[in-house]
Amino acid sequence: MTRIAFFPGSFDPITQGHVDIILRGKDLFDKVVVGLGRNTNKNGLYTMDQRLDLLRATFGHIDGIEVITYDGLTVNYCKDHNIPYILRGLRNSSDLDYERAIAESNRSIHPEIETIFLVSRPEYAHIQSTIVRELIKNNSSVSQFLPYGVQLPL
Repeated sequence: MTRIAFFPGSFDPITQGHVDIILRGKDLFDKVVVGLGRNTNKNGLYTMDQRLDLLRATFGHIDGIEVITYDGLTVNYCKDHNIPYILRGLRNSSDLDYERAIAESNRSIHPEIETIFLVSRPEYAHIQSTIVRELIKNNSSVSQFLPYGVQLPL
């Protein structure tokens, strides 16, 4: 049986923290599907196509990692595509409270889908896409927060 996990996000932009969780998840699962979701509550700094290009540049060469886009609820995508695990990263206790509420809601919709949490490594725990976007908007360098070699669109 192939163990597949789904790592959803808006990745606006993708950060070293995301990459760390995805690569660590790849060590635990046979395959990690990185799902670029449309979040109707967020106005993106980058277009979906730009974010998809960044994800593909970061993971396109790694066996066992697939990058896709999707609409709707993550748990429904997982159900429709027979993906039994949702992989999430936790930076702090606020993330835990938020992610736990989502995991419990997902479990009430599709109890067969399990959410797996990985705690961020300390060196990545402070990185948030929201902060990175604010730095970008104010013309500050963000290369230390991004995957190695990733160049953001201007």
